Amino acid sequence: MVIALRTGCAAFVTAAALVLATASPAIAQTAPQVASAGQRLSLAELRAKYADPAGHIAMIGGVEVYYKDEGRGPVMLMVHGSESNLRTWDRIVARLKGRYRIIRYDIPPQGLSGPVSDEIAAKLKPTDIAEGLLAKLGVTKLTFVGVSSGGTLGVQLAAKRPDLVERLVISNAPADPVTTGHLVNTPEWTAAQKEATETGFRSQNFWDQFLTFFSGDGKRITPDTRRYYYDYNRRIPEKNIISLVARVANHEFAVDAMRRVKAPTLLLWGGADPLLPPSAAETLAKYLTGTQVSKVIMPDVGHYPPVEVPERFADIMAAYVESATPKP
Repeated sequence: MVIALRTGCAAFVTAAALVLATASPAIAQTAPQVASAGQRLSLAELRAKYADPAGHIAMIGGVEVYYKDEGRGPVMLMVHGSESNLRTWDRIVARLKGRYRIIRYDIPPQGLSGPVSDEIAAKLKPTDIAEGLLAKLGVTKLTFVGVSSGGTLGVQLAAKRPDLVERLVISNAPADPVTTGHLVNTPEWTAAQKEATETGFRSQNFWDQFLTFFSGDGKRITPDTRRYYYDYNRRIPEKNIISLVARVANHEFAVDAMRRVKAPTLLLWGGADPLLPPSAAETLAKYLTGTQVSKVIMPDVGHYPPVEVPERFADIMAAYVESATPKP
């Protein structure tokens, strides 16, 4: 089912990580030395600023995982992309928690979750965090919702645990390793990357230009969203920042996982994504050979539909869960 509404990189993490890895490699290397202490925030400072009574910390595999568990009804697990956090889903949760139990967490060591040691990075897989948290919360069935690399995690979890994942909703996630040669950067985004490379620090302007560039309409990104993107990404640099992020770098493994998915899947796609256009949704659908795939393309939306058009995203997703794939 396809519904159109108005009508070379070694690994994919998110648009931010991919662009930085290819266009601004010096940023991650120089940030701890160049950025002043006043520009960085410790984990404790971030928790003091952004933690709230609905948040909890669970120890999963030796890692502190910050999560929220809200609402009542059928369970949805929502997972963000890398260099982001569970606030990706704030407005969607507010819209749906009256009829769903929604669980979301910060992928360690991002957001308000704890650090990841070398030992833990060597033994834990991205799916281990999701499985461990769900087991702790007593969840045995769920709808998985993921954006960008969070969608990749959903594919891998559904392949591993068909007993757990009833259906998938995937937004702007890769199927093949991604290159950036097709990107046509704006002058503002180019200048922001250059500044970050030179200073070793990604300023508020960097994240403003990033969010605008990867949106269909940058005016939809709220000032609050722009601020928390900046704040969370000025956390004092952590080791193993992407060790628990699901990726498609091992393409043989990724393709095998996609082909083993049995859960009905909705690809809810931002068609104006400069990095992963609708052709990327077609590629992902091509690999999902073992299940029913539905596609909704939103042609005016960019790489992060849950952030850019949360109400529209929530309504389409709920319609899919309740009408297209109702429980037996």
